Amino acid sequence: MSAVLTAAEVAQTATSIAAAQQRSGAVPWFQGGHTDPWDHVQSAMGLTAAGRLAEARRAYGWCLDAQRADGSWATKYVGDTSETVEDPATDANFCAYLATGVWHHWSVTGDRAFVTRMWPAVRRAVEVVLELQAPGGEFRWSRDAFGVVQPEALVTGNASIHHSLRCAVALAELQGRLEPEWELAAARVRHALRSHPERFADKSRYSMDWYYPVLGGVVRGGAAARRLAARWDDFVVPGLGIRCVDDAPWVTGAETCELVLALDAAGRPDHARTQLAAMQHLRAEDGSYWTGLACNPGEPWAQAQNWPVERTTWTGATVILAVDALTRTTRGSGLFRGAGLAPVPHEEVCTCPATR
Repeated sequence: MSAVLTAAEVAQTATSIAAAQQRSGAVPWFQGGHTDPWDHVQSAMGLTAAGRLAEARRAYGWCLDAQRADGSWATKYVGDTSETVEDPATDANFCAYLATGVWHHWSVTGDRAFVTRMWPAVRRAVEVVLELQAPGGEFRWSRDAFGVVQPEALVTGNASIHHSLRCAVALAELQGRLEPEWELAAARVRHALRSHPERFADKSRYSMDWYYPVLGGVVRGGAAARRLAARWDDFVVPGLGIRCVDDAPWVTGAETCELVLALDAAGRPDHARTQLAAMQHLRAEDGSYWTGLACNPGEPWAQAQNWPVERTTWTGATVILAVDALTRTTRGSGLFRGAGLAPVPHEEVCTCPATR
């Protein structure tokens, strides 16, 4: 299957990510920027998919070093150390995402020793996440340094957690373990997302809430195609990519490439390839990617400029993952198609009491 980028261009993008990696193994948003656990793992996956395995293993080593005694990570780190914490809160999705990264690295490399090394961290992180699941199945956003839970549940974060839990269950099986509680937690959040939108904060102006249920494996088959078609014109800017929010002229590269992955998972590779090509205006000469392109409301896109003025590692990583998904280059290219994971039922019957 043809790709928008050549192998050499993918390698160049991976080099730009590796150039930002710190001695500790942390991959900040950009050189001199802060590090958060989710985007750090996304960058590690990009490195793995591009064959930069030594750098990827260093990145996962940082996850081990930075994991706190309770199994969580802080939301934001600054500087080249896991001990310089700027925001100590625990984000459920940030903690869950390590399972996705470890499953991806295993899928690409088949390195069982790596899985064995990372397994204790994955197990402890999942237990932290499960503590934040509400009785209705949704996961609450975060917990602050004093243990106070932020009760808001987000569609995007919950869809991502759903996928991470499925990856965690698959990793457990590799370790010869059964984790029915994890499987049940994934089924409960999937049901909440499918049948009880009232349990989630209304963030429908954000494109991520539109495509993430597809990307996270919550919605599949015809339902996925219908979901993506329903708001296509609200978010897609022909020839440029997709908006981050539906009411602002701001196209963002990472969201566009996540949509590419969702389209691929929904069986729409041609549409996916078109969107991947559309966002290449964000590519810099060194293979890194600007975060987005913005203009003032009412102005033509021809006057738009790159904004914010930063080239983010996780944007480049998501480009790499999108290219890999479309070309089927690595054994991890089916990550968001659910390759190797237990199948998800396309339809479920809601037996919950009616909500008022």
